[in-house]
Amino acid sequence: MWEDSRLNNLTSRRSFLKNIGAAATMTFTPLFFCSKPSRRSNIIYILADDLGYGDLGCYGQKNIKTPNLDKMAAEGIRFTDHYAGSTVCAPSRCCLMTGLDTGHARIRGNATVPLAPEDVTLPELLKTAGYSTGLIGKWGLGEADSTGVPNKKGFDYFFGYLNQIRAYNYYPDFLWRNEKKVKLNNVNVVADQGYAKGIGSAATKRVDYSHDLFSREALQFVEQNKDNPFFLYLAYTIPHANNEHWIVDQHGLEVPDYGEYAHLDWPEAQKGHAAMITRMDRDIGRLLAKLDELNLDQNTLVIFSSDNGPHREGLNDPDYNDSNGPLRGIKRDLYEGGIRVPMIVRWPGHCPAGATSNLPSAFWDIMPTLAEIVGFPAPENINGLSLLPTLTGKSEEQKQHAYLYWEFHEGKSTHQAIRVHNWKGIRFDPRGELELYDLSTDIGEQNNVAKAHPDIVAKIKDILAQARQPNDVWKLVSQL
Repeated sequence: MWEDSRLNNLTSRRSFLKNIGAAATMTFTPLFFCSKPSRRSNIIYILADDLGYGDLGCYGQKNIKTPNLDKMAAEGIRFTDHYAGSTVCAPSRCCLMTGLDTGHARIRGNATVPLAPEDVTLPELLKTAGYSTGLIGKWGLGEADSTGVPNKKGFDYFFGYLNQIRAYNYYPDFLWRNEKKVKLNNVNVVADQGYAKGIGSAATKRVDYSHDLFSREALQFVEQNKDNPFFLYLAYTIPHANNEHWIVDQHGLEVPDYGEYAHLDWPEAQKGHAAMITRMDRDIGRLLAKLDELNLDQNTLVIFSSDNGPHREGLNDPDYNDSNGPLRGIKRDLYEGGIRVPMIVRWPGHCPAGATSNLPSAFWDIMPTLAEIVGFPAPENINGLSLLPTLTGKSEEQKQHAYLYWEFHEGKSTHQAIRVHNWKGIRFDPRGELELYDLSTDIGEQNNVAKAHPDIVAKIKDILAQARQPNDVWKLVSQL
């Protein structure tokens, strides 16, 4: 069990952040070397936005083409039981960056709560370990001039969106390069009502497609850092929808063209959704080809995942192409379809090719995994476990979680979910009734067996009572 008092000890996190700088003067031995004994493995983490468990060919998709990601899975490890940090973007990305689950992370919902100075992040750790660090794409963990902007949280270079609502729009009028705005050639109308009033927008003149800019910047980042170990966090926005599509009377699956889906007798939104995913797959293929061109392929760890499950936004129908596969629920649900996501890991010479792992794992495992790979300490008071034994084919040495925990704050509501071995518990209020599912026989969570297993329910409730710590930030947000 995690001890709340230990995990809530902000003093220890501040101390780690202070001491990690002093530790940089020490010599750490990386665990793995390739052809050059002095060179550590490069790391690329690619994150899709609202991509469902069933949206990739290697996870069962029949209609949407993803040949490069399917090839990546054939050359590496496909995880079947990997989970996002949350069911919406900001808390999910917070878990990825901090190694904390949403029972302990600062950000537990989609309000604009910035990371604080005491929040130790993955790029801070890797930067101190000697890596060049870059973020290209969507951040969502700190607005301009806040303590949470990427350049204050460990990234040497940033190009993209700070605000997750502005990131709805694939044709924005500006993006951020580090802490300065970069004007684009698009013309926008800003939402004048609703949740995104004054922030969300849609383009009346479409010239610069942000995803294409991100793909180009990613290639440039790799080229510019080819002589030094680098960490690239490529946070794509595909296939998130523009929820302000109504402004210009179009669907929200914005893409320059429908490509191979243009001739199909599908709804326009579904053509856009499929074309977005295939476009992302194409650009991931180009990035992998760039690694090969620069002779970095054998010395680069590449991870692909999604920040939560599929959406029903911008006129998209997640059932049309079975985006959540065999799972129940979508984005904003704590059922499996909202939080179980693809994860593919490719690391030539280290990861076994064509492997599949059913190890239960989550976003908060990424920080300790990468820390162990580069031979640098991660904070002790995090929820994650290193997945390195599984990545290197030594699953018999892999430590496993006692449980995985999520909570999701939206308005005044707090939803909770927990996985203990193959038992999955969900409740929609910390004082409410618990739903219980046996994932070993019911991956689709169709049969609530709580009444048949009161002993399991009681044990899970005991764990839930210890699985979270109070979050004063969210107490305040819920009162707004």
